[in-house]
Amino acid sequence: MRKFDRFLATIAFVFTVAFAACAGADTRVAPTPAAQPALSGQALVDDVQKRAFLYFWETGNRPHGLVPDRYPYQEAFSSIAAIGFGLTAYGIGVERGWITREAARERTLTTLRFFANAKQGPEEKGVTGYKGFFHHFLKLEDGTRYSDWVELSSVDTSLLLGGVLFAQSYYDRDEPGEKEIRALAETIYGRVEWPWLQVRPPLISMGWYPFRGFIQHDWKGYNEAMLVYVLALGSPTHPIGAEAWSAWTSGYARSWGTFYGQEHLGFGPLFGHQYSHVWIDFRGIRDVYMRGKGIDYFENSRRATLSQRAYAIENPMGWAGYGADVWGLTASDGPQGVKQPYNGQIREFRHYSARGAGLVDAYDDGTIAPTAAVSSLPFAPEIVKPAIQAMYDRYGKTIYSTYGFLDAFNPSYTYASPPLKYGKQVEGFGWVADDWLGIDQGPIVAMIENHRNGFVWRVMRKNPHIRRGLERAGFAGGWLDADTAGKP
Repeated sequence: MRKFDRFLATIAFVFTVAFAACAGADTRVAPTPAAQPALSGQALVDDVQKRAFLYFWETGNRPHGLVPDRYPYQEAFSSIAAIGFGLTAYGIGVERGWITREAARERTLTTLRFFANAKQGPEEKGVTGYKGFFHHFLKLEDGTRYSDWVELSSVDTSLLLGGVLFAQSYYDRDEPGEKEIRALAETIYGRVEWPWLQVRPPLISMGWYPFRGFIQHDWKGYNEAMLVYVLALGSPTHPIGAEAWSAWTSGYARSWGTFYGQEHLGFGPLFGHQYSHVWIDFRGIRDVYMRGKGIDYFENSRRATLSQRAYAIENPMGWAGYGADVWGLTASDGPQGVKQPYNGQIREFRHYSARGAGLVDAYDDGTIAPTAAVSSLPFAPEIVKPAIQAMYDRYGKTIYSTYGFLDAFNPSYTYASPPLKYGKQVEGFGWVADDWLGIDQGPIVAMIENHRNGFVWRVMRKNPHIRRGLERAGFAGGWLDADTAGKP
């Protein structure tokens, strides 16, 4: 398998093994495309957001408040990252008038009570986490570690905590249930022993396995793990030293450069430019590195978005469908793990994998993930809104269904053999996924709302832990200087 250096090292323990376990999913029944109304402009964006929200509200209604990793599914496991996105989505649902505050509060209480009280320990089975961290995938029926290939994940725990801390700041009323939410959130966050994962200090390891030990890769260099370090630095109980942020940014040198006309800190898959931004408003605040470059991380993500679109316009690999309004590479489902002839060359196609365009961590097999463009809406609305419209208008009957855009599609993959493991072939179209993924739906809900009114950002700016983590990382300026509401 072709290596991605840092990124494939990351997903080697996280995504690839996990989804390989779903190899029997070829019997999955694809969702029936919904009757497609004539939607355009803001009405379409609103519909995309509401359908993505309903993924969490309808599929996550379980005794422990867990959200399935994907839906429909053949194997019943939850992703803790998807739960973090779900906890955030519930508050958005209240603000949009889709659910009541009382309903959102009860779902949130169910979830936080479970994580606060779930068994922690070093055992291989029957536990939910260890040292305050949580296993990446949990059984939907009881919330314990799903299988022996599942790691205790630092980044997925952080994505869960993003939602936990959102709940802590959003439910701010003097009411018993909301008081309990705030206390549970403090317990869950405060229990995480961040220094325990500093196996090669001051960096943080990607995770740990029972009886197999720590993952031999650390978070270093620009990607989605900014949130890991901000949360670890901001811990009120088990913080790491401020030198960790300098060690993290010391890996940036390999990533800074110009790609398709945009000078920026690169990371091929767009989720690396989105995930931390779901909860943290990086507009106008800068660390030492970005002060030296004269931009902030928000502008960096804007440039990454623009460069991906420019890449799709040039389309150097000649994939079908790419263009000014159809673009977006990130981690997503894909058609197959196989090599096939395409345009006179042998090309490698993958099933679930990270896809991206950039100076580093780049891989492209013609698979477009709508979440890549949609979740970039705050960064570059002038190119994202036309992309949403174009994908809906051109392909909506095939890729738009109950919970919005299906996870991915590939118009270039039209091969009759070998038999597909995932998704389906549509005559005259190509390959399309047959499910939705929680970690792709979540940024859609949140980033549409952040573009609309900055809602999640405003809530999180009130959280003292987020502020503390950013300030200890050396961030200053913007709302950190002007907004004192979040100071303890």
